[in-house]
Amino acid sequence: MTEAKQFSDNEIYELLRPYVADWFKEKYGSFTPPQRASIPAIKDGHNVLISSPTGSGKTMAAFIGILDTLLHYAETGNLEDKVYAIYISPLRALNNDMYKNLFLPLEEIRARVKLPKEVRVGIRTSDTTSYEKQKMLKTPPHILITTPESFAISIVSPKFSQNLKEVEWLVVDEIHELAGSKRGAFLSGFLELYDSFLSKKSPVRIGLSATISPLDEVAKFLVGEKRDCKIIDARFMKSVDLKVISPVRDLIHSTEDEVSNGIYRTLVEEIKKHRTTLIFTNTRSAAERVSYKLRKIVEQEKLFDADLVGAHHSSLSRDVRLEIENKLKNGELKVVVSSTSLELGIDIGYIDVVILLSSPKSVSRMLQRIGRAGHHIRQISKGRVIVVDRDDLLECSMLTKLAKDRKIDNVHIPKSPLDVLTQLILASALMGEPQPDLLYETVRRSYSFSNLRREDFDSVLNYLLGKYGLDSRNVYPKLREGEKGLKPKKGSRMIFYMNSGTIPDEPLIPVFTESNQYVGNLEEEFVEILSPGDIFILGGKTFEYLTSRGNRILVRPAEGQRPTVPSWFSEMLPLSIESARRISEFRGVIAEMIRRGNKAEEIVDFIKEYFDISKTAARSLFEYIREQYYFTDGLVPSDREILVEIYDDEEGRRNFIFHALFGRRALDALSRVIAWKLGKDLNMDVRTSISDNGFILTVENAVNYDVTRAVKDIDPDEVYSLLSDIILHTEMVKRRFRHTAERSFMLLKRYKGRETNVDRRQLNSEVLMNVIREIPGFPILKETVREILEDYMDIFSATEILRDIRTDKIKLTVIGPTKVPSPFAHQLLAREYSDIVLASDKREFLMKMHEKVLQFLKEKGINLDLSYTRVNE
Repeated sequence: MTEAKQFSDNEIYELLRPYVADWFKEKYGSFTPPQRASIPAIKDGHNVLISSPTGSGKTMAAFIGILDTLLHYAETGNLEDKVYAIYISPLRALNNDMYKNLFLPLEEIRARVKLPKEVRVGIRTSDTTSYEKQKMLKTPPHILITTPESFAISIVSPKFSQNLKEVEWLVVDEIHELAGSKRGAFLSGFLELYDSFLSKKSPVRIGLSATISPLDEVAKFLVGEKRDCKIIDARFMKSVDLKVISPVRDLIHSTEDEVSNGIYRTLVEEIKKHRTTLIFTNTRSAAERVSYKLRKIVEQEKLFDADLVGAHHSSLSRDVRLEIENKLKNGELKVVVSSTSLELGIDIGYIDVVILLSSPKSVSRMLQRIGRAGHHIRQISKGRVIVVDRDDLLECSMLTKLAKDRKIDNVHIPKSPLDVLTQLILASALMGEPQPDLLYETVRRSYSFSNLRREDFDSVLNYLLGKYGLDSRNVYPKLREGEKGLKPKKGSRMIFYMNSGTIPDEPLIPVFTESNQYVGNLEEEFVEILSPGDIFILGGKTFEYLTSRGNRILVRPAEGQRPTVPSWFSEMLPLSIESARRISEFRGVIAEMIRRGNKAEEIVDFIKEYFDISKTAARSLFEYIREQYYFTDGLVPSDREILVEIYDDEEGRRNFIFHALFGRRALDALSRVIAWKLGKDLNMDVRTSISDNGFILTVENAVNYDVTRAVKDIDPDEVYSLLSDIILHTEMVKRRFRHTAERSFMLLKRYKGRETNVDRRQLNSEVLMNVIREIPGFPILKETVREILEDYMDIFSATEILRDIRTDKIKLTVIGPTKVPSPFAHQLLAREYSDIVLASDKREFLMKMHEKVLQFLKEKGINLDLSYTRVNE
């Protein structure tokens, strides 16, 4: 992988047709840096990865050279009726944008020059009608705009695929959105099938991405490990004005109303200063709540028409989302509140400022969201991050610093997903009669499958050939062995057309009590994280999760019990491990400054300068870490020290609080293994609660237990197999198995043109899972476990942490038992809060705990000065 060279504007104009150069000059004036590097590289036939912010001209960087060549073909009478360029995007809405972005330039260029044939642009997605698809057979577009799923169906289609044999360019947009998911592995694999079994020549691959890292790995994801790719790194070319704002001066003593009022007061101040404001929350429910409250405030204060405030998130209907997007583009909205749905590159027009409510959990997501402001490359992306508590303040301050320092967290690319491999093998048989050996080598050219083991490939192939004997369970072979190679069985083509893809159906799950009383619905994502004994809120009441039966769950009322799983938890994005380690490291730096005897104001000034935050905010962080330091006699958890705090709560339960700031994915794996060890040693049920900052293991009695020895007894080399067994008994494996079974065509979402019932599929999947548990190494169950451990959790980081504890690279220190939890423990214990406006019971809990901390310190003879109001800004 090599860095692409930058060319001058004049050098690029010389590469283009004169009328294309003149049109570009008049329309845009000059090329942007990504365009100066990419246009010559693409014209020269190189694979290219362009990573740059929104508004930097990525689309034109990819297409100006392609359009120029196609216009040259038209000019010379060589433009044939076939597809020359394929543009693949993860969003259908983005495809409609692209049609406009290509159609309008072609119209404007055509007005300048008379050509014997026009360049055609067409869209082919699941929304495309049969009539339009038939028209494409006879008159194919020269530029085809599609999605990963429709691309896969197109290349296995006997008729339409004939128009795709001589494609010269493949453009993959929004790579940052695809690379970290099975959808990306699906596309990566199908690009290789296309290259080997359909294409007459390898097309140039062009990848477009917002800010992502590491670029070398993303380039390999685009082209594979053995092809070269020119990398155009323009991620930081756009100026960023980024600030963290605390809505109140005192984040610990302020009431819920004061924090809430401070948040909305800050929002209104920013909205009044700007023409258009885009507000990001971390959950869909928060987007609805914040937009509703803003509309009320706007009405009461008569600031402007409340209809100028809109909400946009994935739970809204497509029509509502499109209406909001169009109103934004046309300047008909002043404020839009979104969850994650407006992060991608849909053209939403000009945005003055982006406000993030609470932490976006990763630097790349922060830059992606902020990049929506100041849409043009020469405009500054203005962003404000409003925090809700001291942990949030520290997290957001570090993410903002890392963003300014150009340190981006790494994308996780799923490796060798066997359910996706099932689709690739079946598709290859629909395209021809591939030999297994050739097919194996072809699939391994995809970076997503580069480490695929032959035994795993063979097990998936044997499953598709029906060699596991599952006919009695209505799982029939999809392939047979022909004379030349693999052949599809009757009906397999329709099964592939109707069921391919990786996006699972995630229905609402009905909740019933033991007496069969209906309570309400939960999202499947939330249900899969529940374990028996978990307490959660539904409809304003608390319930204890008991078990699931098919696609319904059973609960019992748990009035007065504190929830152990916040209702928004499944929606929250996990903090990246790279950012988590930096926050952890910073806590250690401040603790060391206190240990060395640095004066309070000196440390506050250091924090203020380090993060570029207000002095009040800096003092909040200093006092937070200082309280922890004196409470634990200097034991502040950091990247090199995990603190285990034993706390006996008011109900008499013993809580082992692990202060380990490594992000939720790694801690999910780590906590389950340690909880298993604890439960096995004590012969007790262990309740687990995790966050990005640590986890709590709770047992009913105040038992004596050597935590350090227990953790060091866990063999890191056995963690993968150990955790594989542990999760086989969870709700998560039941739900995820249905997803992998659907992707592997064991369970069909659609059959003979009809949708199958998701409740029936869930029941069937549980029956199937019980059967295949008895089959050693069955690939679909193996993939379910791999997905949970490697993609949902981070088993490899968890194993590395355990290894570092064993070798004392990470110190494990135990304190307690105590009747008062330390300051860092308060957030971990207050699990029932909402995500933006803190619930009153959480505020009361935090304030009560803080008073206990101060009293505890006073009894130790430590009287900390906590006077915020005397700080001068």
